[in-house]
Amino acid sequence: MKLRCLPLALLIMLSGCSTAQSVLHAHGEAAIALKNLIIFIAWVAAIIWLAVVGFLTFALVPRRNHSAGPDNRSERTMTIAVATATAATALIIGILTVASFYTTRALNSGGNADVTVVVRAQQWWWQFIYADHDQTQIFQTANELHIPVGKTIRLRLQAVDVIHSFWVPSLAGKLDLIPGRENTLTLRAERPGIYRGQCAEFCGLQHGHMAFAVIAEDDADYQRWLARQRLDAATPTEAEAIAGQGVFLAKQCAACHAIRGTSASGSTGPDLTHVAGRRTIAAGLLETTRGSFAAWIADPQTLKPGNNMPMVPLTTDELRQLSAYMESLR
Repeated sequence: MKLRCLPLALLIMLSGCSTAQSVLHAHGEAAIALKNLIIFIAWVAAIIWLAVVGFLTFALVPRRNHSAGPDNRSERTMTIAVATATAATALIIGILTVASFYTTRALNSGGNADVTVVVRAQQWWWQFIYADHDQTQIFQTANELHIPVGKTIRLRLQAVDVIHSFWVPSLAGKLDLIPGRENTLTLRAERPGIYRGQCAEFCGLQHGHMAFAVIAEDDADYQRWLARQRLDAATPTEAEAIAGQGVFLAKQCAACHAIRGTSASGSTGPDLTHVAGRRTIAAGLLETTRGSFAAWIADPQTLKPGNNMPMVPLTTDELRQLSAYMESLR
């Protein structure tokens, strides 16, 4: 029975090596340093294991005893072996400690940052605020971080409620976000791609549904995305979406969410100015479609129990109009 379960156990273990979220698929400077450290430690551990197994095998081989009295030569050999093993253990621990120290120290040695983003973690979503010296250029998004390839990104990590941990295995090591204290993490992607991130510190009931995406793109695409995000929300042109905007502003929605270009300026929930342009909603829970908007608005507590979004009483027509308005916010 145990042997039958072995393939299943191996499959579960190997699933952690998928490209979606794996330290073995490193595409960032810090992540590559961590990957090299992991491989180095794995090789050292493998060599030690082979050496131990070799010595045990040698010790278990029966040998003829040529002398009936005390064997001074054998005792001297054992003393030398124990002393050598002790010295080798101390040396290996010292090497691993130095390697870990310099790798960890190099994680945040990115120098001057090209982009600074304030990251606020809260139960159970991520708020990304793009800092700028010009106050009119500051904007925010949720659960989706866009960065230019080959540029150094400084993340100012903050927590609103409990301890969270920011981790994008393919780009950098993880770092905690602690209420009342700001930590800094440097991020750099060496090639374009979509990298999945996840809260790595248990933070409550929906900890497992607190994901985000890092989209690394070339500078031209990044600048186009930046320009779009700084614009106010598009004014709806279709009757259904126009009615949905009215529902949004009349109901409790506007008290918790902001949509730039309208009177909605709530700050409890994610900024929805360009929500339909994101790949997912609810921190990676649902793909962004009109149906997902309708399902989430209709009953958020069933989809993600314990989250802070209440169920707003809506008629069928209001729900349809509101989902049309959300879909228009690109």
